[in-house]
Amino acid sequence: MTPVIIIIALLMLVCGFEMLLVLGVPAFLTKTFMFPRIPDPVLIQKLVGGINFSTLLAIPFFIFAAELMASGQIAKRLTDLIKYFTGHRLGGIGHTTIFGSMAFGSVSGSAPATVAAMGKLMYPELRKTGFSEKFSLGLIVSSAETALLIPPSITLIIYGWMTGTSITGLFIGGLGVGVALGLAFAGLVVFESLRKGVGRGEKTTVPFFSVFRSAAWALGLPIIILGGIYSGLFTPTEAAAVSVVYAILIEAFVYKNLSFSRLISITERAAISTTIIFILLAMGSVLSYFVTLAQVPVLITNFLNDIQAGPITFLMIVNVAFFLAGMFIDPNSALLILVPPLYPVALSMGVDPIHFGQIVCLNICIGMITPPFGLDIFVASSTLEKPVMSIINGVWPFLFINILVLILVTYVPGVATFLPSLVAP
Repeated sequence: MTPVIIIIALLMLVCGFEMLLVLGVPAFLTKTFMFPRIPDPVLIQKLVGGINFSTLLAIPFFIFAAELMASGQIAKRLTDLIKYFTGHRLGGIGHTTIFGSMAFGSVSGSAPATVAAMGKLMYPELRKTGFSEKFSLGLIVSSAETALLIPPSITLIIYGWMTGTSITGLFIGGLGVGVALGLAFAGLVVFESLRKGVGRGEKTTVPFFSVFRSAAWALGLPIIILGGIYSGLFTPTEAAAVSVVYAILIEAFVYKNLSFSRLISITERAAISTTIIFILLAMGSVLSYFVTLAQVPVLITNFLNDIQAGPITFLMIVNVAFFLAGMFIDPNSALLILVPPLYPVALSMGVDPIHFGQIVCLNICIGMITPPFGLDIFVASSTLEKPVMSIINGVWPFLFINILVLILVTYVPGVATFLPSLVAP
């Protein structure tokens, strides 16, 4: 019966059914035909109880904070500070885009919000300094991926909830991987700048103190979030709540850029995004329950043992599976579908949970920009009012860089585990 259920799920996916049904129907079919003695109320318990974890409260808070910053002045002022140091150098505006995305990611954890915020700020600057439309669009979309790696990452929070892995450890590991990806993109920017002789902005005449003072309140946000988490003062959930309060106070009373009506509109957008994620998480928890009952991880392990596959082959299979999934389904759904059966196998293969989490998260990043259905591609198209195909054409070189970094992280575990080992040896 299991192969039939898998085929049904694949057909629903190909036919374009909503992900709620693609996740839910196989779970309910599994219960009906394979575990009929399980009482129906158990399904409700798994739906509600599956998301009844305080850790997950960090998600709506970070989404709310991201919407506040993308709609306000915090993102712009952080970017202006970075531009002061990088804008006039070789490929400087490209580097400003990358490191601005990393800075925004360090307070939002959301790639789509980063695309929206940085796209509006940096696309005109990139074009003004000579970068082609294709390269500019590809750079904006791809740089936003770092927001899923640089803590606080919503993807890593979900992975930590699903697997019981330390979220603080995942955040520290994500910092190393995110910096590696950002530097790889910076290398591509330098290559493009040398090849075309573009990307260098004018050196600002504004004194550093003025730029710093303008960005000081915005800088407080990443300092509070990251400093609080790493020092043990805050849990990730508490840091998320503090970030919302801080962002509201700064935007409303310091920058005076947040009216009550705008706050209501921002709250509505954040609520819709949160609802979508939590509906998928609830249904994914039911699917995960039946994946475990059906002993799918055991079947995968036995298959790998039969073909004498080791960790290297297994991780290659993981990367291929996530790459294919990222082409057709949204990132959270790929996470919910693939992690439950693959994580136990990874542990049995001796793969470190934090290392595996970074591999998964980087694959999710790649899925966000992979045609034909990469989510960030459509966010950029809507935000910048550019054709989807123009953005896809610009993504290819960055996708190649992504794959190279993925191979590095996959087969050199220290990239993901070195920093966490320093904090908790």
